[in-house]
Amino acid sequence: MDLQLEDKTALVLGASKGLGRAIAAALAAEGARVITVARSGEGLASGLHIAADLDDPDAPQAIIDAVLGAGPSPDILVLNSGGPPTGTAAHTTPADFGAVMRRMFDAQLTLAQALLPQMRARGFGRILAVASTSLVAPVPNLVLSNAVRAMLAAWCKTLAAEVAADGVTVNLLLPGQIATDRLTSLHAGTAAASGASPEQVTARAIAAIPAGRLGRPEEFGDIAAFLASPRAGFITGCAIRVDGGQTTTL
Repeated sequence: MDLQLEDKTALVLGASKGLGRAIAAALAAEGARVITVARSGEGLASGLHIAADLDDPDAPQAIIDAVLGAGPSPDILVLNSGGPPTGTAAHTTPADFGAVMRRMFDAQLTLAQALLPQMRARGFGRILAVASTSLVAPVPNLVLSNAVRAMLAAWCKTLAAEVAADGVTVNLLLPGQIATDRLTSLHAGTAAASGASPEQVTARAIAAIPAGRLGRPEEFGDIAAFLASPRAGFITGCAIRVDGGQTTTL
């Protein structure tokens, strides 16, 4: 299937590794011009890379300035960031939410709202937010991620209805257990707290996945590329799971 992305420009946050990197690579493989953003690392060989830390309150405007200074406003925006620290609901304070909110909510809204007018004016736009299956099944000991991602999801769902008639779609992608550095780190943390080995924790995780394996980052990237394409113009306001069937709710 031709995804018709050859004349599109995409801005992908958190693109130096993991799921963000996989999305950027999939879009580039389909012919899109891809601008990557990350705190460190390198971009794709064929595109602009912007070094920025979303924990910095000045970062969103700096990203916007760099992007618009390098060419036309992006057609596609992928909202993605590193996950927050672990923690329980009983022991997480309002202060703990500060930096996480800045990176995972405030910065992403600022970027989306800055690029939306151009998307609406041209009659085409795609906003994809990388969230988590915790939206439908909160993950123990990840209260910061559970809460802030739910807030972003509610904003995305509301926005989707507001801009659909202008040719702009807004969707969320919910990764399950996908083989990334973040998952390795989470499994290591679980192992340290439980006395099990990281390998045992990973084996238990795989046993709970009907597909019988961890997901591959490139599989996640391929789904994102489809949702970012003109082919997916009638899909909006959706939260799409990529979890091998693990989430048990409908």
